[in-house]
Amino acid sequence: MDATFIRYEDLHKSFGANRVLRGISLDVRRGETLVILGGSGSGKSVLLRHTIGLMVPDRGRVTVDGTDLTGLSEEDLMPVRKKVGMLFQGSALFDSMDVYENVAYALREHTPLSAEEIAARVRQKLALVELDEEVERRMPADLSGGMRKRVALARAIALEPEGILYDEPTTGLDPITARAINSLIRNLQRTLSVTSVVVTHDIASAFRVGNRIAFLYQGEMVFVGTVGEARESSDERLRAFLADDHGGGLA
Repeated sequence: MDATFIRYEDLHKSFGANRVLRGISLDVRRGETLVILGGSGSGKSVLLRHTIGLMVPDRGRVTVDGTDLTGLSEEDLMPVRKKVGMLFQGSALFDSMDVYENVAYALREHTPLSAEEIAARVRQKLALVELDEEVERRMPADLSGGMRKRVALARAIALEPEGILYDEPTTGLDPITARAINSLIRNLQRTLSVTSVVVTHDIASAFRVGNRIAFLYQGEMVFVGTVGEARESSDERLRAFLADDHGGGLA
């Protein structure tokens, strides 16, 4: 089995005159948690969206578990999207559906599971994100920000993917809730043996959850290394970012 689960090769993406990704090449290893760190507008979320075909590169390619996404139709992308769940920055829950229906949605759409099996799977996934059955009939509008993140994560892992993408998982959360979400990311990686890619500008979060750090600066990948190597890096751009105290990650 290839040790690389996700591969970005010479990825370029522009929006008009704005060059957002400038030749990104990066391998994500199976079973690791790779944090893509960078400031607002550095291209982090754009890179993440290319991973499941929500965006198409101007040049270069993305490979997921050996499948080249280049030129794939929406139908052909479906197997890839089943392998890789995504936690969107705003959670992206269906406001008209309760918690149960949100988590069950993909199971109904993409599996032959019976109603009883779906119910069991929903409860199992909610338990994994430390929510009990009491929340199942609550609506997203009635949940706190942290609970919405947990429900969205339960939905992301409902199809039991091999990888999980996290887009700014702690943005908008208070420090205590953010730490709880960071712990959840670590626990899921260990419990499920998934490959995780976490996009964030939060240094504290990056150093708590990451095995490796990739630093994206003005659309270019200027550093990739372990957490320890990131702390000791001599790259002036990374050092300046860490010293800017975006979250106390060097503490």
